[in-house]
Amino acid sequence: MSFTEELLARSSPSKIDDIERDIGDLIQISNRTLPSIQIVPNHDHPLPKGPMPDYVEHKEGVNQVGRLSAEVVVREYDAAVKEIEALGAELTEAAKKCEAMVAGVHSMVTEIQELAANYREEGKRYFLQIEECSLTTSEVRTVCEALKKKIAASTTAA
Repeated sequence: MSFTEELLARSSPSKIDDIERDIGDLIQISNRTLPSIQIVPNHDHPLPKGPMPDYVEHKEGVNQVGRLSAEVVVREYDAAVKEIEALGAELTEAAKKCEAMVAGVHSMVTEIQELAANYREEGKRYFLQIEECSLTTSEVRTVCEALKKKIAASTTAA
């Protein structure tokens, strides 16, 4: 015998009426204190519609509530999967852009190395020209000094 049945068996009929009245009063009081629940549709994330994903199938004997609950859950997961796949596609596209950028950078680095080599050669060419000019200038000075001495010696002898 359950506790409720035992309690009712020991109570007299008048006490049963009191108990029922007390229970009714408790229900009314609790109804006043409980907030009313309102279901607000979420238009930002509406429930997925359309056929169920092809990778699931209802089992035999599942009641309507179980079927609907399972269907809603799998549709939510499927919607999340589609968003994950879309993110993967975006990342793939970003990776392709990065690869193109890296290829461009490698090409630019090659051009920069060629430019640096050309500048090095140009610097070497100017270096050699300046040293050649310096040697020529030194040679001209030496010749001029020798010529001055020769002229000075011939004017003193005459």
